[in-house]
Amino acid sequence: MNVEESANDRLKAALYDVIFGYETRSGRLFDIVLIGAIVVSVGAVIADSVSSYHNNYGNILLAMEWFFTILFTIEYALRIYSSPHPRGYVTSFYGIIDLLSILPTYIAFLFPGTAYLVVIRIMRVMRIFRILKLFRYVGEANILFSALVQARRKIFVFLFCVVMLIVIFGTLMFIIEGPENGFNSIPRSMYWAIVTVTTVGYGDIYPSTGLGQFVAALAMICGYAIIAVPTGIIGAELMHEFQRRESVTTVSSTTCTNCGHTRHDEDAKYCKHCGTEL
Repeated sequence: MNVEESANDRLKAALYDVIFGYETRSGRLFDIVLIGAIVVSVGAVIADSVSSYHNNYGNILLAMEWFFTILFTIEYALRIYSSPHPRGYVTSFYGIIDLLSILPTYIAFLFPGTAYLVVIRIMRVMRIFRILKLFRYVGEANILFSALVQARRKIFVFLFCVVMLIVIFGTLMFIIEGPENGFNSIPRSMYWAIVTVTTVGYGDIYPSTGLGQFVAALAMICGYAIIAVPTGIIGAELMHEFQRRESVTTVSSTTCTNCGHTRHDEDAKYCKHCGTEL
């Protein structure tokens, strides 16, 4: 029994080094091959959505999709088997992505259109950060994320104001233009307001009356003014975040013997609160 358990443990350890490891040559090779397979499989799904390719090579593309799905299913099972903490892997970010990357092909038996959702497996390519040792860039992403978190209340207030403007402009256009000009409901008019305020302007609905065009011009002007707001909010929070992190790294923990204040600059010779020599 101990011999079987030892052999099983060695097998798990070997699989773990290959599947989860990236420092070893075999682990790096496995990840590179895996990323290549992911890119090819996503390319096959995208090509299958083109009618000419689907008509001429549909069977080949379908066979490729099933081949990669079965391959990724085996890989997912091996990851669970070799992981020291299977439940932790299954519930982790990569574990969820790995599962979602194979489910659409099986769900397609019930809902055929869901087969194209396998493109979500492109997110698995993020493992290239590990292969190329680009984790140092994650710190920069954390700064951006922290800035967004700090600005969440301001962003909420901004979005709330935008929603109010859209409701107002949509209702005005419904009253002014009416169903005869395509504004047959307030939700439909709100859709026009969203498209106009965001300066997209699809042109599928447009005002015909002079007053409606005046309101549309106001909406466009508001749209250009609105564009600058989130940029300023996020930019200010990014600056504060950079300053906060810089202060953490440049501030000394020296305590003033006179007033007891801390957080002096590293090159400070005197306390900035009482002037006592540090």
